[in-house]
Amino acid sequence: MKKLAFIFALCLFSSSCGEESSTPPDIQDLSLKKSSFSELLGWQQDDVKEAVKAFKKSCQKIKDNKNEYIDNLSAIQISTKDYQKLCRNLNNVRPAKYKEFLEQNFTPYLVEYQGSPEGKFTSYYETEIFASYHKSDKYKYPVYGRPFDMIELNLQDFDKSLPNKRLVGRVKGNTFIPYYTRAEIHDKGLNAPIILWGDNEVDIYVMQIQGSAVAKMDDGSFIRIGYADNNGREFKGIGSILLEEKLIKPGQASMGKIKKWLKENPDKALEPMNQNKRYVFHRLVNADGPIGAQGVSLTAGRSLAVDRKFIPLGALLWLETTGPDKENIRKLVVAQDVGGAIKGAVRGDYFWGSGGDDILEKAGRMHAKGQYYILLPKTTEVKIK
Repeated sequence: MKKLAFIFALCLFSSSCGEESSTPPDIQDLSLKKSSFSELLGWQQDDVKEAVKAFKKSCQKIKDNKNEYIDNLSAIQISTKDYQKLCRNLNNVRPAKYKEFLEQNFTPYLVEYQGSPEGKFTSYYETEIFASYHKSDKYKYPVYGRPFDMIELNLQDFDKSLPNKRLVGRVKGNTFIPYYTRAEIHDKGLNAPIILWGDNEVDIYVMQIQGSAVAKMDDGSFIRIGYADNNGREFKGIGSILLEEKLIKPGQASMGKIKKWLKENPDKALEPMNQNKRYVFHRLVNADGPIGAQGVSLTAGRSLAVDRKFIPLGALLWLETTGPDKENIRKLVVAQDVGGAIKGAVRGDYFWGSGGDDILEKAGRMHAKGQYYILLPKTTEVKIK
């Protein structure tokens, strides 16, 4: 599973974030309905410059793609050669002509599943932590890099008839066993590099749920922390844990309020946090945003996490949904990320951006119905594998 950033959405209540679905959606139920730009709500009002800027990042990844399609893992197949040509031509287009270029070279198709275009849209963001390179009384909580003794394997590497399943573990004696749980890591530490030291265990926990963060360093500088890997254990959302334990009330289950409760109740917080066995490891990255699954930095308000089983990474999408305050979100976005809880043909996680608790609260409240159109090159045959 190539999860590089945010990728866990907010995952507040899911008990299977990051896990393969036991009943995966049927690709045969996916359909595309040809449309036109005049049918896109808000198309004329959207300033697409930031979306095109984000799309150009995807173009940089696609230009060296040797595969027939831009994303061979996706059911919707877009010709790599067609996309590469459009990406080259786009470099010669002035920003004022971006919308005209898109209209001339792409056709929007409404994405439907079992005959319905309606799906669910949530959002995620890049959190902040306070950190130092050096351990001290203030900065005493480790931010671990990928452990030296952690091993990853895929069953299909041994037998193509086996499930395409990622397993993570370690060797004990002559036996391959599951990797340490969160509780074991907290109690015993790790054989792993420590890339930074944080000043608050809850902030590091939230960073692991989000996948990435911006670190405000003790010397005044800023460093971006990206997702490196995880221990392969089951994820359980902290919201569902606190509700089950009756530690919070249903009205307190937004991520901002959960984070506040955890910080205000340090004597009670550790046990429910450890019920989530999943542990995320990080790396330092040099980028203008968190790195998504496509390997490009994400753009606030223009990057979308999708289910790669259906939507190819790098695809342009026209999104129609509503935000946490019921505001209309009608804009051009790019499929640049994935998420363990993002499952389905019409399912998206909207990247809200970077910031502190105010951004966390806003992102954590987005849970809306909506739909999207995929923009396919006019020269590409409409094809679902």
